[in-house]
Amino acid sequence: MKFAFKTLAVIGVIGALNSTALAQSSDTTLTSAIQDTTRDEKSRARDEFRHPVETLEFFGFKPSQTVVEIAPGGGWYSEILAPALKEHGQYYAAHFPKDSDVGYYQRSLASFQEKIAKDSRFTKTLLTEFAPPTHLDIAPAESADLVLTFRNVHNWYMKNGDETVLSAFKAFNKALKPGAILGVVEHRLPEDKADEEQKRSGYMKQSYVVSIAKQAGFELVAASDINANPKDTATHPKGVWTLPPTLALGDEDADKYRKIGESDRMTLKFKKL
Repeated sequence: MKFAFKTLAVIGVIGALNSTALAQSSDTTLTSAIQDTTRDEKSRARDEFRHPVETLEFFGFKPSQTVVEIAPGGGWYSEILAPALKEHGQYYAAHFPKDSDVGYYQRSLASFQEKIAKDSRFTKTLLTEFAPPTHLDIAPAESADLVLTFRNVHNWYMKNGDETVLSAFKAFNKALKPGAILGVVEHRLPEDKADEEQKRSGYMKQSYVVSIAKQAGFELVAASDINANPKDTATHPKGVWTLPPTLALGDEDADKYRKIGESDRMTLKFKKL
């Protein structure tokens, strides 16, 4: 019995050491991807507002996971996720559909396709289609460890309302393994503002996002202020686009809005039930 206890103790120590090594490996992989000098210079300049290391660590990112990024656009987070997952994980980019008749969608998709075709960091990237409520097959059912959506909820809501947002969250749920994680970052509208502001401002109430996620089969397990900005009042002439990086008013009060910085954002971690 003494031998058995000693063996278990040794196994416990080895397990702890392995866990530490895996955590250090994850940190190193993520840091290397973020510090890679081949990342676009403008993208790197926004790290101070988007906090990619802290955000991904909060969501429990590991380089061995299967991760789906929703609507990657020009690829800001893709340039971090794809290389970080290249060796031991799998990165899915759920981009605009090929059959879309929206010019911007077509241009954005073509640019992203060119990026992954020419850039060695993207050699293992799998491209899927996403445009709620019609294109929802972002990854094989129950295959993903982590689904991530960054500042997208307002687009779906402003275009088609609740049903479109709900269809998106249900697609996330379908792709995730049981108990797996959905990470959401979104521009945050103060709870005391009128609900109608969500239709025009680009900001969403945190209570609304939590409610939709719950309807889709998720529970909120943690919320963080990693991407909070107390300087942002969410009351601007042209909504969230008044702030950097868009600066929708051009030179008008540009210095004022640069001092505010990018938007106040909720960072929510959900678990599939």
